[in-house]
Amino acid sequence: MKRLIIYSSFLLLSMVGKAQENIYPAKENKGITYITNATIHVGNGQVIQNGTVKIKNGKIEQVGTSITAGSDGKTVNASGKHVYPGLILSSTNLGLVEVNSVRATEDQRELGELNPNIHALVAYNTDSKVIGTLKSNGILLANIVPQGGLISGASSVVQLDAWNWEDAAYKTDGGIIFNMPSMINRPNRFAEVVGGPPPVDPVKRALEQVDKMKSFFSEARASYNGSNYASTNLKLNAVKGLFDKSQKLYVNCNTVKEMLVAIDIAKEYGFDLVIMGGSESYLIADLLKQNNVAVVLTQMHSLPTSPDDDVDQPYKTPAALQKAGVLFAITDEDGQTRGRNLSYNAGTAAAYGLSKEQALSAITLNAAKVLGIADKTGSIEVGKDANIVIADGDILDMRSSNVSSAYIQGRELNLTDKHKQLYERYKYKYGL
Repeated sequence: MKRLIIYSSFLLLSMVGKAQENIYPAKENKGITYITNATIHVGNGQVIQNGTVKIKNGKIEQVGTSITAGSDGKTVNASGKHVYPGLILSSTNLGLVEVNSVRATEDQRELGELNPNIHALVAYNTDSKVIGTLKSNGILLANIVPQGGLISGASSVVQLDAWNWEDAAYKTDGGIIFNMPSMINRPNRFAEVVGGPPPVDPVKRALEQVDKMKSFFSEARASYNGSNYASTNLKLNAVKGLFDKSQKLYVNCNTVKEMLVAIDIAKEYGFDLVIMGGSESYLIADLLKQNNVAVVLTQMHSLPTSPDDDVDQPYKTPAALQKAGVLFAITDEDGQTRGRNLSYNAGTAAAYGLSKEQALSAITLNAAKVLGIADKTGSIEVGKDANIVIADGDILDMRSSNVSSAYIQGRELNLTDKHKQLYERYKYKYGL
C-alpha cells in the first residue's frame, strides 16, 4: 500500500508539476496542415471570414475561402476561432535578463561607450522561463536588444522555439543600437557641493557625446569608402551594414530635441533610422514621414514625457502616427510584464483612435517591416513562414485572447509554460 501511494504521488507530480526543462522545441514541419473554418486576420488590414490556411513544409501555400482540406495532411478545425500572424516584440531584453532585480541573471550590457561589435544574439538564453509565457500570449518572434553605453551593439531577431541561439536566429545583427544622451536639463539639488567642482551642464555633455559618436561614424565611413575597409578594426567593421543598408540605426530617444538630432545624423550619413521610444513623436509626425523614419513605441502604458501633455497622450500617439502615414510598431518593454502585454498595448491603441486591424498590424506586419523581415513573416500571405496563432477570441482583448495553438515555421508549439505549471500545482494543493 505504501509503495502504491509513493508511485501515485510520483506519477501525479510528473504529470502536473513537470519541470519546464521537459518542454522541447518542436520538430521541423515537413508535411501539410490545413487550418479551416477560421476568421483569418491577415495582418495587412484584411479579414477573411470562414477561411482556410494551407501550410506546406513550414510555408503558407494558400489562404482563402475556396480551399478544400484534402486527405494529404492534418486538418485543424478552427470554427469559431480567430487566426492571427505570430506577434512580434520589436524591442526586448528577453533571454538577456531573467530576473531584473537579480544581477547574476543579467547579460545585456558591456563596459565602455562604443561597442558596435557586441552581438546580443550570442548571449541569448533559449532556456529562459520567460519565453514560454510569451508564446502562450501569441508572441513568436522578438528583437533582442543590448543596452549600455553610447553604442550598445547589434540587435537580432529570434524565433521563440529553439534549442540554442544558432537555431533561434531569424535575422542576425539587423540593427545597431545608439542610446541618445538626454538633452533635458533637470535641476539637481544635490549637484552643488560647497567647495566642489561646478555642476556639469547635461545638455552640453550630451552634445559632446553626440560629437564623439559622429566622429566614430565619420571614421567608419572613411574606412568603408576605402579599399581596405576595417580589416583590423572590429568596431568599424561592425557598422559597415549601416552604409550598405543591410543594417538600421536604432536610436533610443523620446523628446523632440533628441529625435531631431537623430534625424540629422541619419541624413548626414545616409542611415536608415528607427526611433525607439518616441513618446513625443506625435509632435513631429510629418517630419518623420518626410524623412522615412520609422518609430517603435516601447511603452504605451506610462505617463507622458512632458507634464504639459494630456495624461492619455501615450495611448493617442499611435493614431497620430497612423494619420500622418508614419511606419510605426508597438512593443512592451515593461520590466514587470516582460513583453506579455504586447497585444494589450495594441488593444489600448485601438481604443484611442486606431482600428483593430491597424492595431494588429502594429504588432505584426508593421513590426516586421521595421525589423526588415516582412519578406518572411508579419502577415498570413502566400510564401511567408507559417508563423501563426489561433485564439479563442480577440487577441487584443485580455478577457478573450486565450491562445489555443501556435505555429512557428509550421511547427506546432508546446504552449506549456511556468505560469501554467504553477497554476496546476496550486490547484492541486488546495483541491480546486
